[in-house]
Amino acid sequence: MKSSADKTVAVIALLTLLGLGTAACSGDATPSAQKPASQSSADSGSPEAKTEKPEPVDLTGEWKQTNANSEESFQTATITGSTIEVYWNGPDMSALYWAGTVDVPRDGSTTFTWDSVNDKSKTNTSIMASSDDTKTFTYTEGEISYNVTALDATVTVRLAKQ
Repeated sequence: MKSSADKTVAVIALLTLLGLGTAACSGDATPSAQKPASQSSADSGSPEAKTEKPEPVDLTGEWKQTNANSEESFQTATITGSTIEVYWNGPDMSALYWAGTVDVPRDGSTTFTWDSVNDKSKTNTSIMASSDDTKTFTYTEGEISYNVTALDATVTVRLAKQ
């Protein structure tokens, strides 16, 4: 269990890493156009006319915050299969913020959200970790975003694949 002093230090470190005073976010995202699922009757007999099932987006890999207020303090994420781990990173430190699930739609959607379920067996031992049961992540045009809240202030963290 986290002590009161540990939580105070964690909140101060969190606020320093986030730079809450200057964070800004934009919620305007327009999904890209989808290809039509049907082909014209003129070319329906050719093998090329068969509609291919779109591949699901592959989120596997390393991700880094693009809207950090400092080059030295930022969040990173590692996605492996159906799991995500998000870390606070700063000079000479790295601390777990989130460990949870990833749910990518199988229909090839290029814009989607998922509610990640917290793996509390990992986050309960990290003083910098979120205690939320779930966290909503959004994937749009190659970017993952999610909200981080501390002391009634919320910022949107944006990650790009490295």
